[in-house]
Amino acid sequence: MYGFGQLIDILKKSPKKIVFTEGEDARILEASSRLLASNFLHPILVGNEEKIFAKAEECGFNIRGAEIVDAEHFERMDEMVELFCELRKSKGVTPEQAKKSLSQANYFGTMLVKMGIADALLGGATYSTADTVRPALQLIKTKPGNNIVSSCFILVRPRATGENEVLAMGDCAINIHPNEDELVEIAYEAANCAKVFGVDPEVAFLSYSTFGSGAGEDVDKMRNAAEKARKLYPEMPISGELQFDAAVSPRVARTKCPDDPVAGHANTFIFPDINAGNIGYKIAQRLGNFEAYGPILLGLNAPINDLSRGCNAAEVYSMAIITAALA
Repeated sequence: MYGFGQLIDILKKSPKKIVFTEGEDARILEASSRLLASNFLHPILVGNEEKIFAKAEECGFNIRGAEIVDAEHFERMDEMVELFCELRKSKGVTPEQAKKSLSQANYFGTMLVKMGIADALLGGATYSTADTVRPALQLIKTKPGNNIVSSCFILVRPRATGENEVLAMGDCAINIHPNEDELVEIAYEAANCAKVFGVDPEVAFLSYSTFGSGAGEDVDKMRNAAEKARKLYPEMPISGELQFDAAVSPRVARTKCPDDPVAGHANTFIFPDINAGNIGYKIAQRLGNFEAYGPILLGLNAPINDLSRGCNAAEVYSMAIITAALA
């Protein structure tokens, strides 16, 4: 797995700018001060300059050199409004409606990415996931060929050898009941995200059944999705439907599916729905002592990521590096 050192080395070769939509938040300011001490990722803070500097001084964070952008005094606002209306013309958005939306930091920050002023965006320290994803869907939109935005978590745990064990899990945060085709898209995006972290993805479509040991609509869905994914991406190791023990335990795999090339050592897990995914990654995090990074949003035309409202400054810093590396 790439450690953060390797991701930073990637960014040093091509430094990026990242928008933080909650520029007055102490956690954002602490992470920004740490980024400003480096030369690989430059923060753009959305908010009132006077309030941001006052908060930074109150908390003891040095943010000299940070770029602060206030929607109320943005020099290119007319251009932004015009582009916003063009992007939302199918909804008949007027300039007045556009200005009202752009007074909100999540929409304003997303447009900074759309206009090329920033390369990526990280929000959600005080916003809900929906409030981060909605502007991205409306303005950044999905990549050509993608129909949905999905997400994955990267889970990292040190091994005794000194290397890290790294897993990818999707979709644990966005799509509630993905259908077969959506699961195929989720698997492809999660596998590509895993590659960013130096993982050679081996994909398991998870179920309560292993190759027909159980029956039901959910089993059929995962089996069919795995088959579709194999046909679309023949170069990618993909298996399913698999129970989790068969996916990760070589001993169990030898008993349940001895001839399967993925079973026993899968590292990229596709869950049947958000219930299973959200529960699964949190079990790994809390009982398996994995560090969980995410949700990392996938399928958009630019890197936009969502923080947990319970995040700390270290998590903001880590997610900023991950988000920028995806650019």
